[in-house]
Amino acid sequence: MRLAVLKERRPAETRVAATPETVKKFIALGCTVAIESGAGLPSGIPDAEYAAAGAEVTPDVAATLNGAGIVLKIRAPLGTGEGAVDELSLIPRGALMLGQLQATPEMAATYAQLGIEAGAMELLPRITRAQSMDILSSQANLSGYRAVIEAAGAFDRGFPMLMTAAGTISAANVFVMGAGVAGLQAIATARRLGGRVSATDVRPAAKEEIKSLGAAYVGYESEESKQVQTAGGYAKQLSAEFYAEQAKVVAAHIAKQDIVITTALVQGRKAPILVTAEMVASMKPGSVIVDIASDAGGNVALTQPGQFITTDNGVKIIGFNNWPGRIAGASSALFARNLLTFLTTFWDKEAKAPKLPPEDEIVKGVMLTTGGAVVHPSLAPAKAA
Repeated sequence: MRLAVLKERRPAETRVAATPETVKKFIALGCTVAIESGAGLPSGIPDAEYAAAGAEVTPDVAATLNGAGIVLKIRAPLGTGEGAVDELSLIPRGALMLGQLQATPEMAATYAQLGIEAGAMELLPRITRAQSMDILSSQANLSGYRAVIEAAGAFDRGFPMLMTAAGTISAANVFVMGAGVAGLQAIATARRLGGRVSATDVRPAAKEEIKSLGAAYVGYESEESKQVQTAGGYAKQLSAEFYAEQAKVVAAHIAKQDIVITTALVQGRKAPILVTAEMVASMKPGSVIVDIASDAGGNVALTQPGQFITTDNGVKIIGFNNWPGRIAGASSALFARNLLTFLTTFWDKEAKAPKLPPEDEIVKGVMLTTGGAVVHPSLAPAKAA
């Protein structure tokens, strides 16, 4: 079984879907591994390290994909008109492709038409046995860490209280909005740096998690918010009335903050606006807002996705794209292990190939296409009665 790993070509994407560590383990399973030359360089992995691990380093996309039975990607492959190389047309029919594959009805139909067995890892069900395969959690964890580091770099004072002979500098007031995986890591990192941390989340269960990390809880609670969490651990969209009440509480708090980090995402939807232009205007000059939800439109009304801006009142808003890609070495290592774990879980040792039972809960949640048809429950065409 030939396993191919391509260089990522989408803008701002610096990660790679395999590391020398995972290459060795794939070879131990009986695979031959082909890595496109230069695929690991943005993550700090030279071709020589892949070669030393036993991989074949190939010169281009066509050579990498030639005869491949498994294709590993970070992001969806480029199609016609999207870049200099049409990666999609070069993937062999019947190949299993895994990555964060842009799971839309249109993309699923394209994969099916091309005969690609496409597995969108971002749709992995959030169940206990799937935790070690969960790319969203592993990448969000590092995004939360990186957001605090970016905030520290942009902030014109220190995070901790600094007592010097010349006087004392107060600790930074840090407010984290959203206490999912990214938010909790942001809280923990800001605390390690010595910040005075508070946080909010619409899910009632998050209140204790916030407090357990030593942060103060800020927020509006109601009967509606008690029902906000889905079985998969995500937050559901709430009513306009709830968000209005939450905004009142948050607005008073934000005005006193030095650093605000927003992390709120709703699966499959545009990110909710948590910080209005009026809230930004209430903040002190030199304050910093880091919007991790920028790829989904942003939680801040003034965020410009992909940009670092300074408002008229001197507030810095950081809305970079692809937050995991800003810590590419670590995020590549975790993403690669997520993919390795998925494949080894469903690996047939005798056939030396993956065996994906369609009735398995994980397989059912991940697979977009099989045998030239769209099979994912949320994307498959409705059958005629």
